[in-house]
Amino acid sequence: MLAPEGGLLRGTLDLLILKAVSWGPRHGYAVAEWVRMVTDEELLVEEGPLYTALHRLEKQGWIVAEWGYSENNRKAKYYQLSRRGQQQLRDEVSNWERYVRAIGKAIGASAPAPA
Repeated sequence: MLAPEGGLLRGTLDLLILKAVSWGPRHGYAVAEWVRMVTDEELLVEEGPLYTALHRLEKQGWIVAEWGYSENNRKAKYYQLSRRGQQQLRDEVSNWERYVRAIGKAIGASAPAPA
């Protein structure tokens, strides 16, 4: 299992949150549970970094929030992707895929680069 602070690259949590809310509104705990489940418990998102990121993404206009009630009838803030957030998610996924390809090339190199 990767620690959220040490295991996630800067900006990765934002991407995971955007993806988690791309299918509809989720409260913070549901976002963390989605990340845990889809990564087979390899990534665990702690409450502090999660809510800091949610508030930052809301401030940037990438997600919007609305108060509602959770499954166990507790008041909870539900987050969903805004129009700007939909575009940002596409951009972030594209950037992530380029990054993964570049890192894959580097760690798969069988010889040093020419000097």
